[in-house]
Parts: sequence; structure tokens; C-alpha cells
Amino acid sequence: MNSIYDIRKLLLKFGTVIYIGDRLADLELMEEEIMELYQVKMITKEQFLQSRLIIKREIEKTKRELDGENDK
Repeated sequence: MNSIYDIRKLLLKFGTVIYIGDRLADLELMEEEIMELYQVKMITKEQFLQSRLIIKREIEKTKRELDGENDK
């Protein structure tokens, strides 16, 4: 698993489609869904950790981009 796209595919396997239209909200909801899947043992610890790392990175990147837009 290397990207948000891969996480979306993983979530889709469990019938979860996330699209609110707000990138940051989408990522936060994806993070919650991944945590729930791990808590009920539907995904492995490796999948959980990789997903959390990718999502955290993407959240930070998105926040930086939004801050850059606000500075203009």
C-alpha cells in the first residue's frame, strides 16, 4: 500500500466509499474507518500502520497546501 488510492481500494473491499468533497474531511473520515476496521480485526496490523502513515502524511500535506492558499 503506497497511496491514498490504495487505501480507497482497501476501504471499497468492505463497502466503504468516502467522498465528502472536502479533502481534509475525507482523509479524517478514512482514518476513522481504518481504525474501526483494525479494531474489529478486518485488516492486519501492517495494513493499519501503513494506512495511518499514508493518511497522516496526506493530512499534513493538505494542511500545508491550505495554509499556502490562505497566505495569498
